[in-house]
Amino acid sequence: MSTSARGSLTTTRSIAASPERLFRMWTEPEHVQRWWGPEGVECPFAEIDLRPGGAYCIANKMSDGSVILISGVFEVVEPPSRLVYTWTTDKDEREPERVTVSFVPQGDKTEVTVLHELIPDAETAHSHEIGWNGCLAALEMYVGEAARGG
Repeated sequence: MSTSARGSLTTTRSIAASPERLFRMWTEPEHVQRWWGPEGVECPFAEIDLRPGGAYCIANKMSDGSVILISGVFEVVEPPSRLVYTWTTDKDEREPERVTVSFVPQGDKTEVTVLHELIPDAETAHSHEIGWNGCLAALEMYVGEAARGG
């Protein structure tokens, strides 16, 4: 489910895994490289310094072979329930955006919510909506494959 308003976007998905497991998959580079990105996008590189003030950099390799680097700094790190970090790309000269990811237990599932704020325009918001919906679907698929031993 997604909703958007001027300058922000919220995407939520309920995934059959614990908050602890999903938090690790979101913050450990070896996992991020396996699921990050919507369909047609690969993650050939991920570096994560998981602490307030720590930086991250994630590479998005697009279907045309071009690479976009997403980077930022962690503002809040509260395992296994919440992350807040800045977001910018190497293709963008604008002020950083902000992403908050929350992991809320719901029985044997976890509600993963991505709140993406400070989005500069509707075109960027649309791109983020496609990206986050694809990322959450890929994370859910990765969790399922890992549970089946894949």
